[in-house]
This record gives sequence, structure tokens and C-alpha cells, in this order.
Amino acid sequence: MAKIRVTKVKSAINRTKTQKRTLEALGLRKIGQVVEHEDTGSILGMVNKVKHLVSTETV
Repeated sequence: MAKIRVTKVKSAINRTKTQKRTLEALGLRKIGQVVEHEDTGSILGMVNKVKHLVSTETV
């Protein structure tokens, strides 16, 4: 499968608890942090939930 690179670009302050937990599940803690994940349905669903806080690109 393809990989996607997810970068946290905005803060999680004043966000819902589920959005904060989704960022933690993706492995994103600090702004500017980059992680790579497999392009699976569950990962894409998590990214879609916090798409206003992250940027993505295909690797």
C-alpha cells in the first residue's frame, strides 16, 4: 500500500476531546511534527476527522 505523510500544522487547544485523542492516535504531539502511515481506511478516517489541523501528502 501507499504511504501518506501527515504534518501537524495547527494547535489542538480549544478542540474537542475526540479530536485531541485522534491526533494522539496518529502520533502527533507538537506543531510541525511529521509522521508517516500506511494509506488504510482507518488512518484516512482519522486524518479526515482532523483535516483542519493537519496537512497530508502522498509519499
